[in-house]
Amino acid sequence: MLEQFKEQFEKRGYEKPTAIQEAVFEPMSQHKSVLGLAPTGSGKTVAFILPILGEVVPGDGSQILILSPSQELAMQTTSVIRDWAKSYDVKVLALTGGANVKRQMEQLRKRPEIIIGTPGRVLNLVEDRKLKLHLMQTIIIDEADDLLAGETLETVRNTVEQAPADVQLGFFSATETPILHELPKWFGQEVETFDVRLIDDTQGQVAHDLLQISPKKRVESLKKLSTMENFRALVFFNQMSTLKYVVSRFRHEHVAFAELTSDARQVQREKALKDFRLGRVKLLLTTDVAARGLDIPKLPAVVNFDLPSTPNTYVHRAGRTGRMGEPGLVVSMGDDHDLRDFRHQMAKSDYEYKRVYFFKKALVERIPDQPKARVEASTTNSTSTPTGRETHKGAERAKREPYSSAKVVETPIKKKGHKKHQKNKGMRKKRREQSDKV
Repeated sequence: MLEQFKEQFEKRGYEKPTAIQEAVFEPMSQHKSVLGLAPTGSGKTVAFILPILGEVVPGDGSQILILSPSQELAMQTTSVIRDWAKSYDVKVLALTGGANVKRQMEQLRKRPEIIIGTPGRVLNLVEDRKLKLHLMQTIIIDEADDLLAGETLETVRNTVEQAPADVQLGFFSATETPILHELPKWFGQEVETFDVRLIDDTQGQVAHDLLQISPKKRVESLKKLSTMENFRALVFFNQMSTLKYVVSRFRHEHVAFAELTSDARQVQREKALKDFRLGRVKLLLTTDVAARGLDIPKLPAVVNFDLPSTPNTYVHRAGRTGRMGEPGLVVSMGDDHDLRDFRHQMAKSDYEYKRVYFFKKALVERIPDQPKARVEASTTNSTSTPTGRETHKGAERAKREPYSSAKVVETPIKKKGHKKHQKNKGMRKKRREQSDKV
């Protein structure tokens, strides 16, 4: 690795480059197209920008294009690249949906050398001839397993076709999908694969907990989790409707939280992330689309309010915590049936799951035994009180239920209508006396 990069690594507190950074540096420096597979949080952004940054010519137009699946990831990547490109005198521009397109077009007139954007916005600007790709040297497809799926695949391919035929391609992902083995077929280039997932050592110790809870009690359980000391979590939902329901409940119950959704304005999304990163709120409610690839330093926990639908989705969610050697926690909520299906779905993964319970503002593997119930009535003389027999039964029940901490206090059972008989008896006597007088 180049000497100036080693100096920058040391300035940022890194002891050494990560496995993916070392693996792809040489081939990318030689302008080869690559597929890099590495765990989330292993420094993939730095891995693909360092080898190509030295090849950028200031003032020579747009030469590097990086495609990201979400606005947040695009802005995060932009921030990282600007930091590393400070000494190269190059301009870095973000082109994301939701931002002011006229302002972006004005920035494009300055001919930025590096562009980071979301596929839809980038292709729209290309088709409107506001962004020209004829000078592109390298195109990076970040989170490739996501971008090369569904309709986005065609958007990415149409964008790449606007660049020179010999453009260098870089595909980076944390998980494998079938299309990643067919890249030459879809993009017409040979792509060399570098998979460092088994040798990467950037992941910290992450606990994977299963919290059995019925659907009706999940909102209350999420509130309880937020009361734990030093707890802060990215909370994932499968459906926007469920997320909105929890939002309405939390607002009504005055729970401090933030929401990060794809339908929110960019200003709102930036504020939500800022509040969460600064610890102003403990819970950030989001979806897989909105939170894809997010890097939140030292994030303590991830909560699966809804269990993920695929193993790859779980990998990406879990990868938000335990990054760069930090400890982490993943809590997955579901009823007995849901958790059983989830275990079956994740059977081939390397994760170890354990069942946990919420007890005294903490997650524990077992709830400690509680004191035996005290019996507050004498059982030596059952005839000394009208409820002596019932109290004796209560004592026996307390012996059989050692986990109950409630006091056994029996009350007399009142018989309905027992005073009514006495009242009627008096009335009959009065009527007899009146009849005698007559």
